[in-house]
Amino acid sequence: MSAHVTVTREEGDVVLVRIARPEKKNALTGAMYGAMTEALAGADRERAGAVVLTGSGGSFTAGNDIADFLAAGERRGDLPASLFVKQLARTETPLVAAIEGPAVGIGTTLILHCDLVYAAPSARFRMPFVDLGLVPEAGSTYLLPRRVGMAKAAELALLAEPFDGAEALRLGLVNGLVEADELLGHALAQARRLAAKPRSALAVSRRLLRGDRTGVEAAIAAETDAFGECLRSPEAKAAFRSFLQRAPGG
Repeated sequence: MSAHVTVTREEGDVVLVRIARPEKKNALTGAMYGAMTEALAGADRERAGAVVLTGSGGSFTAGNDIADFLAAGERRGDLPASLFVKQLARTETPLVAAIEGPAVGIGTTLILHCDLVYAAPSARFRMPFVDLGLVPEAGSTYLLPRRVGMAKAAELALLAEPFDGAEALRLGLVNGLVEADELLGHALAQARRLAAKPRSALAVSRRLLRGDRTGVEAAIAAETDAFGECLRSPEAKAAFRSFLQRAPGG
């Protein structure tokens, strides 16, 4: 587990998973991905009613901790981020997200796997993969065009256009905008409503709404292969070096 991810059992059989590295805008390390993967798998094993994903310190997540991510990429085997994405796609427990501030990279793509998403007016979404010499992940190349249409998906994924909570609501990527001081309470309340439903009917309805997972799983596999190739490319290495030089302490 990671000191930067807290997992608590809340009232109403809800599991709260909080990304807690506010001094780095909740940038994700391999250990943090591992903790979140285990939290989702544990919720399924323990038949929790729902999971709420949130951040801390006014941020959801700034995406990957680049230095940690590059170090992980030098080792063999699946990246912790890839394992998290696979778990995210197969999690059977209903997922609710409460998003405030930056939601970069995986912070944006993971919402495509959530059943309910609520954002504060301060939420800022962005998919900067191409700008970093990479490709989108988490099945977003499959899911995003089906949610927002091909033209808008290309704008968000290829141009890496940022968008706020109001635009996310207009696009149907979030369920509602909630003021920051009420955001987590609202998400937890909605999660408790889900957890109180008849479990079998809720699970079957969720699977029917999501449809055949073959397309999502195939997209994740293809993205993972392409991501690995891009990660080793000269343009990605140059983009990462530039990023680290611009970052505080880089």
